[in-house]
Amino acid sequence: MTLVSSAVAATAVEKGFAVDTGHPTRVAKTMAALGSVGLTLLLAVLTVAAVELITRNSATATVTFLTTYAQPGWTTCGLFLLAFLGFDALIGRQHKAVLVLAPVAVLLAFISEQKQIFLTDPLYPTDLLFGRQIMELMPALVRDRPWTAAAVAIGTLAAIAALISVWVFAWKRFRPLSLKERALRLAIAVPLLTGFSSIMDYNQFSWVRDRLNVFPIMWDQAENYRHNGFMLAFAINLPMANVKAPAGYSADAIDHIQQEPLPAGTTHRSKPDVIVVMSESLWDPTRLTSLKFTPDPMPVIRENTSGAVFSPEFGGLTANVEFEALTGFSNAFLPTGSIPYQQYVRDPIPSLATFFRGEGYTARAIHPFAGWFWNRTSVYKSFGFETFRTEETMPVMTKRGIFASDESLTKELIRQADAQEDPFFFFTVTLQGHGPYEPDRYAKNTIKVEGNLPFGDRQALSTYAQGVKEADDSLKMLMDWARSRDRETIIVVFGDHLPPLNTVYTASGYMNNVTASRRGSVEQMKQEHETPLIVWSNKTGVKEDIGTISPALLPYHILTQAGFEHPYYTGFLGRVQKQYDVIDRYQLIGDDGKATPDWARKKTIDPLIRDYRLLQHDILFGKRRGLERFFPSHAGVIGATS
Repeated sequence: MTLVSSAVAATAVEKGFAVDTGHPTRVAKTMAALGSVGLTLLLAVLTVAAVELITRNSATATVTFLTTYAQPGWTTCGLFLLAFLGFDALIGRQHKAVLVLAPVAVLLAFISEQKQIFLTDPLYPTDLLFGRQIMELMPALVRDRPWTAAAVAIGTLAAIAALISVWVFAWKRFRPLSLKERALRLAIAVPLLTGFSSIMDYNQFSWVRDRLNVFPIMWDQAENYRHNGFMLAFAINLPMANVKAPAGYSADAIDHIQQEPLPAGTTHRSKPDVIVVMSESLWDPTRLTSLKFTPDPMPVIRENTSGAVFSPEFGGLTANVEFEALTGFSNAFLPTGSIPYQQYVRDPIPSLATFFRGEGYTARAIHPFAGWFWNRTSVYKSFGFETFRTEETMPVMTKRGIFASDESLTKELIRQADAQEDPFFFFTVTLQGHGPYEPDRYAKNTIKVEGNLPFGDRQALSTYAQGVKEADDSLKMLMDWARSRDRETIIVVFGDHLPPLNTVYTASGYMNNVTASRRGSVEQMKQEHETPLIVWSNKTGVKEDIGTISPALLPYHILTQAGFEHPYYTGFLGRVQKQYDVIDRYQLIGDDGKATPDWARKKTIDPLIRDYRLLQHDILFGKRRGLERFFPSHAGVIGATS
């Protein structure tokens, strides 16, 4: 009997039945399916752990994220499990999804970690819009860190080779899924993933999302990524390109915004030429007080300083600062991480260019780089510039490293200005000061840096300081040229953000981190976000005591210096300037130096700031109810060009 039973059992095993009692194959298949799901869950946990370890750079923080109920670590693992199961069903083989989705997640995590090194913020979905810009700057990044670049290249090739090998191995050995298994996995994964995505709109409260401990913290992205983890925070930010109207927005609300009874036009003198230079990464390195610079790298800038610009960015994202300076609108009213040049500027928008053209000026933008960079060709057209001169349409310029020198750009600026008969408004963005700051950019560094600083940091800082000196020399050249002119010439120069000097900041004791903070006392924020500002006229000299202002307030100071009045640029922005110096998404700084942190989250908002936000939304995204009242010349200028 025993032999017969053994024979039956053996036959049953061969035919797929359980050995012990002869149960149908579904028992064995069920166990196999559960084992497969269990392995998929393990792979999901390992993927989440790898992503968090890369972005947090801390094993302890990663373990806490995965083991603390207060954070959605296991929610994230569950979502990866569902994604793996669903994708496996589409591919038709178990465990193949991890070979597709996990590398993508890890790559995004690595990019985010690298971005934080240079630009403070983690990776946002909108960052993927300017991948071409990063590739264009890749030669400079490679020159700055050749060994790192080589290691990354070798590591990338090795990872690709390993991934291909694993794919070949998996294709031969990973079990195909039956149609029933594929249908079951899709039936579970698709509804749950769809349901989860439906509750991720951060503008709407969700009881389920709260129970899963997923909390959109849009006003503090560092905390958003820390609490929710990289992948969930990244997903939460996906709707940021969809800007919803602020509370209270209506035609009636726009109609009731106070308007100064000011005509658009000059009031007391002839029309001056205006040159605005946004100088790439221009900053005062002597603020590193633990170090000594010999000689002073910026004597002309120092002698003619009007105040400072409070940059909303650090180390990059120049286009966001430029957006504020040209429009008088504020990034503080836009979703965190958004880039207006890439996302929102599609139709004609009022700007300094349209204003000056309405006054009979030639309005021209000049930048010695590719026109597609930051989408400038399209944006400048929307802003009303008549022409945009780029590296493709200007004479070949002398380079500093791979970037056009400030000296050659200034000479070209002067050449173009001398060719003008009508009054002109030139907006110029320099390039020489762009990081990273490789040690061999200049044949000779004339600025001596003394103090306790590691060799590599000293080399980077010396390169940067030499660039500041040459920017200072170029300003002197421009001012000397202006002094020889009969027509009044106004020159405005400002830095877009602090330079990405990396460990120079921590090694010198200037900042606690290699990137600027987003929150802190007024003193700390000014220290980490202020750049020089010069507003100067060849007839009246320096406009002094402007203080520290947001880039959005620059149009007010430019037009008042030029003797113009305007319903928005001097009228409305003038009222804002009387009460506030800085309009930042994290805090307002009043003209008395006192801060209002987290103002956007308060139940009541200053009516002036409320109106500012409503009017900006109306012009950028709304019905443009206030266009005719606040920008009376815009329609005529745009109509003449279309």
